[in-house]
Amino acid sequence: MKNSFQFNRYKKGIIVIEAYSRNPERFINLLWKNGVYIKRIRRINISTLRLEVKLSDYGEIQKCAARTQTKMKILDRKGLSFFVLRLRNRTAMVIGAFLFIGIIYYLSTFIWGIQITTENNVSPYEIREQLKTIGIVPGINKKNINVHALEDKITDINPNVIWAKVRIEGSELKVIIAERHSPPNIVNDNTACNLVAKKDGQILRVFTTAGTAVVKSGDIVRKGQVIVKGEQGGPNSIYQVHAKGEVIAKTYNEKEMDVPLKKINRERTGKEVESIYINIWGKNIYFKKGLNKFAKYDKIIEDNHFIKKEKYYEVQEKTIKLDRQKVINDAVNKMYAATIKDFDKSIKVLNKIVDVQDFNDKCRVRLLVITEENIVMDEKMQ
Repeated sequence: MKNSFQFNRYKKGIIVIEAYSRNPERFINLLWKNGVYIKRIRRINISTLRLEVKLSDYGEIQKCAARTQTKMKILDRKGLSFFVLRLRNRTAMVIGAFLFIGIIYYLSTFIWGIQITTENNVSPYEIREQLKTIGIVPGINKKNINVHALEDKITDINPNVIWAKVRIEGSELKVIIAERHSPPNIVNDNTACNLVAKKDGQILRVFTTAGTAVVKSGDIVRKGQVIVKGEQGGPNSIYQVHAKGEVIAKTYNEKEMDVPLKKINRERTGKEVESIYINIWGKNIYFKKGLNKFAKYDKIIEDNHFIKKEKYYEVQEKTIKLDRQKVINDAVNKMYAATIKDFDKSIKVLNKIVDVQDFNDKCRVRLLVITEENIVMDEKMQ
């Protein structure tokens, strides 16, 4: 014979019940008298109460309900006990969940990806192949990797690596490489030379480390004009030097473009004429000859080596007025992109000035880009 359900084993379970009785107060008093813990009592109507009780007291509650002729209805179940009861009937799901968690945990102890970050000369592929030679590949257990020892090994096996950083992040091994750089070859050029302007501009600032500046802030200079002489010394002891320095000037870059304000749009009307023929010794022999009476048309020739086709599609031309501001903006953007395309990173754009002149169905757009840049270049002294 099966044992009855043991409510005492599930003391943490809570149930919400509705009790229907002619005398609900007597039912509640009887519950209290028998030590039943009750909370959140709420009267629904004159004969109905809603209350929360412990699952472990359910047997005693049934006895009290029988003595007071009270009918009960369970509305809700709360607590860990009911969760455990549900799991008792889902053994396969519980085992599957534990297996899933176990497999995920086990897989997380391995490295499944290697991310390599290098600079310019050493390629990630080169580092990846060198890591393979020492057994560092996807699928290796994390406990077999000593990141600090691996950093030393990378610098030992690759002479172009001066420093390496290796870290384990999740299931990924991240390797950051710093390359060894040869010191730059410094060439000392002591040939006497001037600094001249490589373009027109207005001088803003002059900085010289060798030579004598012959311009000052506010001066206007032309392309090829000497701005720093390759000379130094006093009135009686002048000697030639290789002029060095920077001359920052405001420069002006101008472009202009004529753009139409209207365009002609060609649309086919749906009418067409077709001719089919062959060409023998330069003479066309027609199987079908269509008479083209269209004033404006598109002509398409299909050449299948032997049989040729000519198709004429009637078209209508419509003049469409374009959005003036959009046309101007597109022209400005195009000219600005062409202007700054070859700019050095040191060049600073100060302002853009747009001037527009209208001529019948078109307008002339002029763009002036004002920049600030170093305009010096060397010129050997004669």
